[in-house]
Amino acid sequence: MRNSPFWWILIGFMVLLDFYVYQAVKVISASAGSRTRMIIHYGYWVLSAGAILLLLLLPYLHFDHQSKLARSTIFAIIAGIFFAKVLAAVFFLIDDIRRGIQWVAGKLFFSNTEGETLQQGEKITRSVFLSWTGMLVGGGLFGSLIYGFGNKYKYQLKRISLAFENLPSSFKGLKVIHISDIHSGSFTDKKAVKKGVEKIMKEKPDLILFTGDLVNNKADEMEDYMDVFNQLNAPMGVYSTLGNHDYGDYMEWGSPEEKKANLERLKQVHAELGWRLLMNEHVSFQKGNDTIALLGIENWSSKANFPKYGDMKKAHAGTDIYPFKILMSHDPSHWDAEVRKSYTDVDLMLAGHTHGMQFGVELPGFKWSPVQYVYRQWAGLYEEGKQKLYVNRGYGFIGYPGRVGILPEITVIELA
Repeated sequence: MRNSPFWWILIGFMVLLDFYVYQAVKVISASAGSRTRMIIHYGYWVLSAGAILLLLLLPYLHFDHQSKLARSTIFAIIAGIFFAKVLAAVFFLIDDIRRGIQWVAGKLFFSNTEGETLQQGEKITRSVFLSWTGMLVGGGLFGSLIYGFGNKYKYQLKRISLAFENLPSSFKGLKVIHISDIHSGSFTDKKAVKKGVEKIMKEKPDLILFTGDLVNNKADEMEDYMDVFNQLNAPMGVYSTLGNHDYGDYMEWGSPEEKKANLERLKQVHAELGWRLLMNEHVSFQKGNDTIALLGIENWSSKANFPKYGDMKKAHAGTDIYPFKILMSHDPSHWDAEVRKSYTDVDLMLAGHTHGMQFGVELPGFKWSPVQYVYRQWAGLYEEGKQKLYVNRGYGFIGYPGRVGILPEITVIELA
C-alpha cells in the first residue's frame, strides 16, 4: 500500500489541502494580535505536519496484539483531521468561486472595482464568515469522531415485532436475537464485550442468529473471547454464517494453504462456541405439527469489491415443504440482487455488514449515514411485498474504533 501510486497521491493531496486550509486560517486570525497569530499559525503546521508524518511512519510502527487500539486510534485521528479539513475546504472553495465570479464581473462591467469591502452596518465580510463556518463545521466533525471513541461498547437493544400471515401458529411469539459483525480482532475491553453478551442472555431468547464477520482476518483473534461468546445459548440453538472478513481476503498469507487452514480453524471456532455454522444449507425447526426453515449461506454480495462465496440454490434446495423461511445472509445487497428476484418464498432475511458506517444520525422517523449512498438497505427494517429484510448495525467495529450516532446493536425480534 505504502509503495503504491495511490498512497503518494493521497500524501500529496493532504499537503495541498493543508496549504489551502492555511489560507483560511490566516483570514480568520487576521484580527488577532501578532503573538496569538503566531501561535495559531505554528500550531496549525505542527498539527498538520505531525499528522502526515505519523501516516508515513504508521506502516513501520509495530504494535502487539494488546496495543492494536493505539494504532487504530492514531489512524482514526489522522483520518478525522483529514476529513474535517476536506469538509471545511468545501466552504472555502465556495467563497473562492464567489470571489472569482465577483472579480471577473468587476473587470467586465466595472472600471474601478476594488476588493471586497465592508458595507455600512456590515460587521463581517462574507469571506471571513464562510471561513469561520468551514472551520466550525470541520471542527464539529473532528470533535464528533473523538467523542465517538467512547461509544463503541454502548450496546443498544432494538426491539421489533414482525408479523407474517404464513407463520405457523406454534411459532407465534418466537423470540429471536439477531447479532452481526462481532469483529473480535478490534476488541480491547473484554469486560465491556461481556456486558453485551449478558444483555443478550437476559432477554432469554428462543433462538440466536449471527450473520457473519466473527473476526477481522484471522481465526486466532477469537482466542481471548471464546469464554465470552460461548455463553450464548438458546433452547433452539445458536446458528451462524460467514461474512466477507471471515475468509482472510484482506491480508497477505504465506501460502494458499495457510489461508485455507485459517478458514478451517475459524469453522472449528464456531463449533467450539457451540454455534451451528450454516454453509449454503438449511435446517428445520419443529413445534408440534408445525415446521419452519432456517437457511444460511456464505458471503454473497452484489458489490464488485466483495466476494460471492454463497450458493443460494444449494441452501434453498428442499425447502419447498416449509411454509415459512428465514435466511441468514451477511451482505444486504443480496436481498435486491437475488433473494427478491428468485426466492420470493423467503419471508425474512437477516443481514449485517454495513455497520451503519459507524457514523450517522438516527432520530425518530429519520436516519442518515454516508453508507446509504452505497447500500440501499443499510440499517433497520425494509419491506417489499410480503418479504422483509432486517439489517443489524453490528455488534463490533472495524477501522474507526468508535461510533457516532449509530450505536452497536443487539436486535430482539418477536415473530407474530
